[in-house]
Amino acid sequence: MKKHKSYIRITTAIMIIALLLSGCNSPADQTALKKYSEIESKPDISQSEVTDNSQLYVNDDPYSVITMYLTVKKGNESDGTNHTWKEVNSYSTYYYDENNIDRYKVEGILQIGDESGPLPEEFGYNVTVPNATVQVRGKTTSRAEQKSFQIKIKKDKGFWRDQRSIILNKHIYDFTRFRNKLSYDLMCEYPALIGSRTQFVHLYVRDMTEGGKDRYVDYGLYTQVEQMNSRYLLNHGLDRNGHLYKASMFEFMKYDALKLTTDPKYDLNAFEKVLEIKGDNDHTKLLKMIDDLNDYSLPIEEVFKRHFDEENYFSWLAFQTLTGNTDISSQNFLLYSPLNSPKWYFIPWDNDGAWNHIGRIEQSGRGYNYFEGVSNYWGAVLHQRMLKSEILRAKLDEKIEYFRKELSKEKLLKMVDNYRKVVQPYLYSMPDIEHAEKTEKEYPAAVRSMVDEIEYNYNMYKESLKHPMPYYVDLPAVNGDKLRFAWDNSFDFNNEVLEYTFELSKDYRFKTTINKESGIILPEITVPMLPDGQYFYKITVKNESGETQTAMDYYMDINDIKHYGVVGFYIEDGIVFAGTR
Repeated sequence: MKKHKSYIRITTAIMIIALLLSGCNSPADQTALKKYSEIESKPDISQSEVTDNSQLYVNDDPYSVITMYLTVKKGNESDGTNHTWKEVNSYSTYYYDENNIDRYKVEGILQIGDESGPLPEEFGYNVTVPNATVQVRGKTTSRAEQKSFQIKIKKDKGFWRDQRSIILNKHIYDFTRFRNKLSYDLMCEYPALIGSRTQFVHLYVRDMTEGGKDRYVDYGLYTQVEQMNSRYLLNHGLDRNGHLYKASMFEFMKYDALKLTTDPKYDLNAFEKVLEIKGDNDHTKLLKMIDDLNDYSLPIEEVFKRHFDEENYFSWLAFQTLTGNTDISSQNFLLYSPLNSPKWYFIPWDNDGAWNHIGRIEQSGRGYNYFEGVSNYWGAVLHQRMLKSEILRAKLDEKIEYFRKELSKEKLLKMVDNYRKVVQPYLYSMPDIEHAEKTEKEYPAAVRSMVDEIEYNYNMYKESLKHPMPYYVDLPAVNGDKLRFAWDNSFDFNNEVLEYTFELSKDYRFKTTINKESGIILPEITVPMLPDGQYFYKITVKNESGETQTAMDYYMDINDIKHYGVVGFYIEDGIVFAGTR
């Protein structure tokens, strides 16, 4: 009997083992194997998520002010630092471009501290020899009396906050002095935007380039913002070996200047007038993206998916649209791509133009103009092709609605009030008070008007979708005893029939009209040749709903007032010249 029970136990054990082994082929285990297999499979790099490093901002206080002490000294000719501080501050960056020379620099001793002086635990304490170089930075802002600066820490002198290139912006044309910082501080909440660290800085400068002065001079308040370079990529968790370009004048068109470095006709200076090279020098991927975008036989949905990241692009464009940063069609952004990825990402740069709908209203009047809403981006190939796609435009709509809710009035009011408390004491003290655009009494209310920016730009976005899109016009062409005027076709999102009205005048207010014709269908018109003199013309398009649009041009009068849609030109000895002549 015992022997029989043992046999049963052994037989049962064998059966259990067999069942366990055969269980590997059961439906449940097959599913488990399938899931395991899916985990093991490696995703394509184009599917990887590229976002900002949100941990980088965790310890930042957006309303703090640090004090920088900068002692400037005359250096040596070999380094190009043998200049005086007065020389450095005497010229705009246009001067250097026009004369094809490097910007004047001086040597500097940079020290960080508080209002009591440099601090022992901070960068540069007790340093007595130059640890940096200093030069003026910016474009139009470099023409102002108060300059912005770039301080470059020497390679063997360490880092300040993991940065070697320190940008100090004066924001001279921003009456608030914090628009740029507000945008960047908001961006850090949304990793898809890929933002930048910023810091309010109170700057003191001691000039020892002309005889050794022993006192620091108060230069007022600045905003420090990260320099976009390989170090920036590293700090933000991005590929420091990747491609990085800063837009100088780039509308995603095919430019003759954009060539491979191996091309015999490659010209670095010409290239960087379109895109400044900040990363890898192999431009193959960039040129492929541009070629595909300008190949209208390829569906834009396919091109977009291949070359751009949906979350990054639509977040960037929606944020800039709602904050009113209108100057982003051809500049004020960087294009980044990891070395081995086909995707391109937008990195915002320079938000000075944002948060200023009141200024735009004061300049051109309340209401819709071609630089409002989506029509502002119509000149860029990427944005125009995206907007013509209902599928892609719906994705922009979705992001617009998302950020409209995120950037609430309550949230913005709290932030701008905090910025005002920081900035106002500096702005209305020497030396900044000499350059303030508002009185101290006006300043609080003017600053608070910024909270209406989102809703104003949201309404302009919605309004722009009702209108035909803007277009470029050609310079009039002489054709025998006739003048031929031609322009690009407009576009209507609702596919309504479009008609053009042409007006020709001797004055830009069109009080003395020479020729006017309505109901034009084809984008051209011919008029009799005109006598020598100055003339103005405008072309207005109207859709079936009665919504209008002007050409993407303007005439600036002697008072620097822009007259949108108006084109000026001269005729001399039967030859046509542009209106800026």
